Amino acid sequence: MKKQKLVIFTTIGLIAFFMIAGTLYKNKQSSDIESLTKMNEQLLERPYSWSTGNKDAKVHLVEFFDPACETCAYFHPLVKDIMKENEGKIRLTLRYAPYHNGSQYVVKMLEAARKQGKFTETLEMLFATQRYWASHGEPNLQAIWQFLPKIGVDIDRLMVDMKDPELDKIVMQDLADAKEVGATKTPSYFVNGKPLQEFGYEQLKELIYSEL
Repeated sequence: MKKQKLVIFTTIGLIAFFMIAGTLYKNKQSSDIESLTKMNEQLLERPYSWSTGNKDAKVHLVEFFDPACETCAYFHPLVKDIMKENEGKIRLTLRYAPYHNGSQYVVKMLEAARKQGKFTETLEMLFATQRYWASHGEPNLQAIWQFLPKIGVDIDRLMVDMKDPELDKIVMQDLADAKEVGATKTPSYFVNGKPLQEFGYEQLKELIYSEL
């Protein structure tokens, strides 16, 4: 009888121990995620970062992208569709992660076009014409120039603005932030500070809708 009671009490004690340990582990995980989210909020958006959408949107979607990245070009209209379906509920911030050969040059071109109020038009053009200039082995960056006048970009002004040293600082800061938050590939997405752990369109939608 005493042995039976000892076994019962021991079993109950072990169950209680694992329940408490499990609760503590979950609380730690929750705390770690919360800390990571707060850290990401400071690193994911800089004062200069380009952003679109309602400032008070429930969801803040941050994308680290490379204009020469084929997957970025593919996901671009998909993200736009999600935002259209949830108009006013999602704000998108774009950050640079120019990992491909020559991409930093293209980023400076994009930022210089932004000074002319042509950021969106230039981004759309870069993705639409990517196959002409973004060969990963030997990118033909000069091919981009022929498309710029078609979207109303002042070429002379663009060439001057691209030499602005502030653009280099933007690129370096974005690359540093990308490294800090673990955005080692493009595109890398963060939803309300939470990283997209498993890459994919359905996974991205699921993460966004879980925050809406």
